[in-house]
Amino acid sequence: MGVEAINAFELPLLNTVILLGSGVTITYSHHSLIQGNRNGALYGAIFTIILAFVFTACQAVEYSVSSFTLTDGAFGSCFYFGTGFHGLHVIIGTIFLAVGF
Repeated sequence: MGVEAINAFELPLLNTVILLGSGVTITYSHHSLIQGNRNGALYGAIFTIILAFVFTACQAVEYSVSSFTLTDGAFGSCFYFGTGFHGLHVIIGTIFLAVGF
């Protein structure tokens, strides 16, 4: 009813690729840390933090271009609830990583 959904193959797909990439970089950082490779651990964590900032910026853009709001029925409520809590999770994780390294 007047709600135009976001195309899943545009910005949401890019955000998914960024999140998968950050999973790879933090896993690399973790394994480098276990092996005693300080440079690999540091660079992996820094690159993960950069990807988290890019993801957060893309999510902000996604929010600003959405044609619906929180009050536009179940679709808007579920979208902002799900993406909002996930974004909060990413921001908190980014803070933990930044403080840890």
